[in-house]
Amino acid sequence: MRLMVTGGAGFIGSNYIRMLLNGELKGISKIIVLDKLTYSGNKQNLIDLDSSLYEFIQGDICDADLVSKLSRRVDAIVNFAAESHVDRSIDSSKVFIQTNVLGAHTLLESARKNNLSTFLQVSTDEVYGSISEGSWDEDFPVQPNSPYAASKASADLISQAYYRTYGMDVRITRCSNNYGPYQYPEKVIPLFITNLIEGKKVPLYGQGLNIRDWLHVTDHCRGIHLVLTKGKSGDVFNIGGGRELSNIDLTRIILQTIGASEESIERVADRFGHDFRYSLSIEKITKQLGYKPVVDFESGISQTIEWYKSNQEWWKPLVIN
Repeated sequence: MRLMVTGGAGFIGSNYIRMLLNGELKGISKIIVLDKLTYSGNKQNLIDLDSSLYEFIQGDICDADLVSKLSRRVDAIVNFAAESHVDRSIDSSKVFIQTNVLGAHTLLESARKNNLSTFLQVSTDEVYGSISEGSWDEDFPVQPNSPYAASKASADLISQAYYRTYGMDVRITRCSNNYGPYQYPEKVIPLFITNLIEGKKVPLYGQGLNIRDWLHVTDHCRGIHLVLTKGKSGDVFNIGGGRELSNIDLTRIILQTIGASEESIERVADRFGHDFRYSLSIEKITKQLGYKPVVDFESGISQTIEWYKSNQEWWKPLVIN
């Protein structure tokens, strides 16, 4: 299969490219990476990889001419490209609509017109809203609460419409909170780790009682590839890590692992419209495709902390003081 990976220089996309090139994920004969290289897209994420094994194109997924040209050279698209930081979407939502909605539409149109075999939209559990108990399955209606989540839900709905209207092979994955190497240090885990490395406090929203399910990025990439290679047209699959933690418990684990005390916690005003809890059921992808997360959280967070300690030349230029 010849594959175009959009957003391939970002956190999750670059980890996916890495796993394709090192042979952990198989079945791909050609890789084109398309990335706009915005603030969170970083070509340094790919710099150690053999550039003869993939083709990198700097460009915008909203550029219909470029997307169409590249689509004619591949069989499938995996769309990682997205604006993804909730706080930024609250401050300014326009770019989220442009990239996450109009960009996805541009890719879908190109895939349709060029008769691509498969289009995989990488989405998020945030489209479901917030849930106080139990877990969402894939039939749960989308009820997004932030501009970011609403933009991703919109892209999901457009993708499903292309499946139903045009009969395209469109597949959607919805993941829980990712962590791991190469994550931009505005997100909570790398933010807390890099702050502690630099001797700063960690900003904890409110009482830290909000709950998230944590998924190592490599497990997420394994799930995505299963859906790409073994899923079926029109399907939605949740991909979770199976480890729910409140934000205060997450913070304490990071503090303990890195050797800091709770005096390093700085309480800050809570986020507007902060969803209380996300929880995905992964029964469908487990039963149908054999997915199982293999990185337990304690090992994953230790490895992630060590990565940020050992790669300060990567993240220090990205930190805004």
